[in-house]
Amino acid sequence: MEARFLGIAELAETPSVAVVVDVMRAFTVAAWAFGRGAEKIVLAESRADALALKARHPDWVALKDGPPAPGFDAVNSPGLLRSLDLDGRTVVQKTTAGTVGALAVKEASLVLCAGFVVAGATARFLAQRECDAVTFVVTGDEGRAEEDLACAQYIARRTDRGGTDATAFLRRAAESRAAAELTEGVRRGSHPDDVALCLELDRFPFAMVAAPEDSLMVLRPYAAP
Repeated sequence: MEARFLGIAELAETPSVAVVVDVMRAFTVAAWAFGRGAEKIVLAESRADALALKARHPDWVALKDGPPAPGFDAVNSPGLLRSLDLDGRTVVQKTTAGTVGALAVKEASLVLCAGFVVAGATARFLAQRECDAVTFVVTGDEGRAEEDLACAQYIARRTDRGGTDATAFLRRAAESRAAAELTEGVRRGSHPDDVALCLELDRFPFAMVAAPEDSLMVLRPYAAP
């Protein structure tokens, strides 16, 4: 498999297959939402769009980056989200990097969203599809986020080689700037367990596929073989 690793701003053309990586914390949160029973996640273009969707669908759960805010039900933190009952619910998610990256490649034939918590399932999904070329979108820090790049490289290697030792990749993520900012409380709307939860390898057995549905970009879980 030919793998490219690009930041959002480096996407000069729409790839055929894209894996959008946001470890800390958008797609760790998305995986936890599915783990807590959510049916689907709508990836919102903006906070205003998220609030508009919430207004039209009061039973949907809207979440965002940063501290709690009027109109939003939750924040982008796996540690805080893991206690919510989302059984059968629709979640609307708007984040600084992850959702932006997914929407940037919405015209791709296949879009997966990933973090370490679904890395193995994502690799198996790609291998099953026999994807010849995959663009990994490194969403954080303008494409330089070490935790996202480490995860993307791990998924790529695991897709090609199967069993791959994740230790070095997880260490890079644990030593990243994002991990330090979460640990030090620089990022608001966080929980002390967020970093550990983001680095929990293969916590969930599904890959997450985003596709257009009724003019919205919708993320759903898919069981990997």
